[in-house]
Amino acid sequence: MTDDLTLAKETLRRRARARRRALALDPTVAGARAADHFPLSAPAAGLVVAGYRPRGTEIDPGPLTRRFEALGARVVLPVVIGPGAPLAFRDEGAWDAHRPDAGGVLAPPDHLDEQRPDLLIVPLLAFDRRGGRLGQGGGYYDRTLEALRAVGSVRAIGLAFAGQEVAGLDLAPHDQTLDAILTEMGYIEV
Repeated sequence: MTDDLTLAKETLRRRARARRRALALDPTVAGARAADHFPLSAPAAGLVVAGYRPRGTEIDPGPLTRRFEALGARVVLPVVIGPGAPLAFRDEGAWDAHRPDAGGVLAPPDHLDEQRPDLLIVPLLAFDRRGGRLGQGGGYYDRTLEALRAVGSVRAIGLAFAGQEVAGLDLAPHDQTLDAILTEMGYIEV
């Protein structure tokens, strides 16, 4: 049976998708502006940074991941292994070699090395200043962050348009929070 929180989240997802479509005139330009706001106070050499392939109106994390790469970080991309499983992360490899994963998203092929990220750049539909995140509803990032945090330290940075901020999100017990949010207007540490 569907509970009230699930129904409320589905309603919010529909509204948030419409809002993001209205904000997303140029997701690559917004991604570049956001990258300019990310504070790189610690050396990035040796870090494993997980980006994502933007779908639809998601902000392009490419400018930020290239900035990390230039400082010596290794960039990986998420791979949907199957329903109910956490994401795997593989070296990005050649983009023209990417194939649809179990979720239908273009992802690095199976033969590339899997990595454990130190930092995840996470797409979202809505966020609040407490680190609450509303995703697409599949739970992949929640399961992944829970699994990664159970065995060590990992940071999750939500990448969004500033206009995707909401006053507050009702989170379920399984919802994982963000450590910071990065927008085209600035950086918000949680």
